[in-house]
Amino acid sequence: MAGRRVALKAIDWVAFAERVPPNQRGMFNALKTRSDGISAKLASLPEKPVAIDWSFYRSAVAKAGMVDEFEKKFKALQIPEPTDTQTSTINAQEAEANKIAQAYIEGSKARIAQYEEELAKFKNMIPFDQMTIEDLNSVFPETKLDKVKHPYWPHKPIAEL
Repeated sequence: MAGRRVALKAIDWVAFAERVPPNQRGMFNALKTRSDGISAKLASLPEKPVAIDWSFYRSAVAKAGMVDEFEKKFKALQIPEPTDTQTSTINAQEAEANKIAQAYIEGSKARIAQYEEELAKFKNMIPFDQMTIEDLNSVFPETKLDKVKHPYWPHKPIAEL
């Protein structure tokens, strides 16, 4: 039974709940309740449907041949199971998203290392109230004024101000 196979796919509700934001907790609980209800109903169904008692219907239906015709059509009925056409696409998208996430994580680690270096520089520098202009220019080279290239105050191009 196709429903039985679907029921075997378990959802990790704990991991799912960790990713749900607090403002969507009610919707998550409603989804879990509905999913549990459907799973319980599916689990209560038998593996194979109950067989039809054709002899009872032959004795109960007055028109001769009608039950035989229904039985023949019922046995000839084949309900196709849907084929899975999307799993490969979803898996490819997941792999792509994982690659992007890994690249982002690596970039973040590099930025964190750079920011930690800057933080260490700021923690180890002379306090601002004790700095001279030379100390400030050595710690922050972008503050150094180029009086040769720009001899007049503000000693920077106006566009940079």
